[in-house]
Amino acid sequence: MISRIEKTHYIIIYQNYNISMELSVIFKSNRELINTFSTEQECIDFLELKRWEGNVVSPYDASSKVYKCKNNWYKCKNTKKFFNVKTGTLFENSKIGLTKWLEAIYYITARKKGVASCQLSKDINVTQKTAWFVLHRIRKCFNIATEQLENVVEIDETFVGGKHKNRHKKTKEKGVQGRSTKRKTPVWGAVERKGNLIARVVSNTQKGTLIPHIKENIKEDSYVMSDEWPVYKSLYQNYIHYVIKHKAGQYVDGKVHTNTIEGFWSFMKRGLLGTYHLTTKKKHLQKYVDEFVFRYNTKWHNEQDRFNLFFANMKNRLRYKDLICKAA
Repeated sequence: MISRIEKTHYIIIYQNYNISMELSVIFKSNRELINTFSTEQECIDFLELKRWEGNVVSPYDASSKVYKCKNNWYKCKNTKKFFNVKTGTLFENSKIGLTKWLEAIYYITARKKGVASCQLSKDINVTQKTAWFVLHRIRKCFNIATEQLENVVEIDETFVGGKHKNRHKKTKEKGVQGRSTKRKTPVWGAVERKGNLIARVVSNTQKGTLIPHIKENIKEDSYVMSDEWPVYKSLYQNYIHYVIKHKAGQYVDGKVHTNTIEGFWSFMKRGLLGTYHLTTKKKHLQKYVDEFVFRYNTKWHNEQDRFNLFFANMKNRLRYKDLICKAA
């Protein structure tokens, strides 16, 4: 059995729903993490307990009986197919050892502004291209479904991309200032005060795009705070809507403000520019946004809890051909 792993039974509240964690790995530093998962077998034992909690279930037929085979493989009786703990997860068909995978997961979940592929390639001794793929596979698992936000909710939108004023005079274009999406990508977000946050990359900030996101992610009759963007004028029909008038120099009016969501935008952009140097790559932007949302929604957890929580959503696999294909 894995060293430095203690059985506990506690409930971690994340994204407004309960996740029961039967096993928690205990460590206090990078060195202890590496010592805990020093061999492939220790990693496999840990992942099997995280995924199946001692009761192996076939990914091909959950009702089927399972036979244990050699070298950590299993056989599904009904489908006659073989599988292991990596089947159907982000680790499937990866040539990278699990020791490096778990180390990479810890680095990206523990560091407040993420880790660049160049740095990760040095940390786990792989090529930069491999590290880039590993990070995107991990980000795929950050996209966790949430329950609707309620109570007091702030909504806002931001635009991700390089500032036009920083361009050389010869490369400047017309019609790309302000809310233009010609050279920037819009992102809409909502945050429940003292609660969770949701953020989505959107095609534009018009009514037909934003209102469906609001209705999907925010419970009716909630208190909604927004700026004076005209799209939000119809919210009074389903919500108790308050407006803060930024154009008039108003940023706080009692309890009416959007400072929480704007603080997240600032945090996310500093990470995108400072760590990833990302500006206008719309194709991968949602995965980066999901990473910062995961980090925000687990800010009350320590590094160990965040690391353990990650594996509740490890059944997401991103293929390399899907990663590099042209965006639709």
